[in-house]
Amino acid sequence: MTRHINFRTVNRVIAESAEAYGAPDGRAYRVIGIAITASLAGAQGVSPKEVEIAALEQGIVPRRYLRNIGTIGVTGQIKLLQSTVAVVGAGGLGGTAIELLARQGAGHLIIIDDDSFTEQNLNRQIMSNENNLGECKADAAARRVTEVNSAVTVTVFRKRLTGENARRLIAGAHLAVDGLDNLPSRLAVEQACRQLRIPYIYGAIAGFSGQLMTVFPEDAGLSALYGTSCEALPEQGIEARTGNPPVTPAVIAALQVQEVVKIVTGVGEPARHRILMVDVRENTIDRVDLAR
Repeated sequence: MTRHINFRTVNRVIAESAEAYGAPDGRAYRVIGIAITASLAGAQGVSPKEVEIAALEQGIVPRRYLRNIGTIGVTGQIKLLQSTVAVVGAGGLGGTAIELLARQGAGHLIIIDDDSFTEQNLNRQIMSNENNLGECKADAAARRVTEVNSAVTVTVFRKRLTGENARRLIAGAHLAVDGLDNLPSRLAVEQACRQLRIPYIYGAIAGFSGQLMTVFPEDAGLSALYGTSCEALPEQGIEARTGNPPVTPAVIAALQVQEVVKIVTGVGEPARHRILMVDVRENTIDRVDLAR
């Protein structure tokens, strides 16, 4: 059934509802709040995301994004709301990435995870709590997104990503974020992203250490780290021994989300052809340039 929406009316009501706001730096904005967005969306039969985009196109900023505009601008916020990001894994890395993407205003999140929360997840997985042990991680993450930002739409796949289904699960995304904990799945995601011609944002953690790299379809990617033949490599690395304290996934996930923001908005240079090696114990970040 085709929707008949009068966006002229939507734009008029947005303009009439906007309020003046003086930022701490002296800049003046016209803004709308969550209540107006929800009311207008319900009355006009549009989504909150469509209302927010329509407002931004008039230079009117939803209050929730005011602290974003100084860095990515109105145009960047529109691009984020129009983007689709696949997050593969909703645990330590992926859960934090999902939380930050929702707050930043990435318009559509594809969440892929078949696992459920256990007690050992409580130390680092931001979506877990004592009351949702046993719940599917993807479902908990989707619920959290709706609590944080009602303008963000969510597609959930309660499936384990494999080489056979990776392309189908990620299809439609503009880029994919790695929230995984094993090399075979990472290789499957990277291959699917190459086939779909979208960037893949690799992240890995072990103890106090983490790694980050953004891989475009034409880049060497994981083969620059592991070689072209990965059959002999173990499924998991040193993290099986060192464990994962809460700070490490939070740091790497934050850097991954910033890569998403760079790619979608065009503000900043992605970490291509290099790997960032983070040590939170020593407070160091080393950059290793890779052959192109």
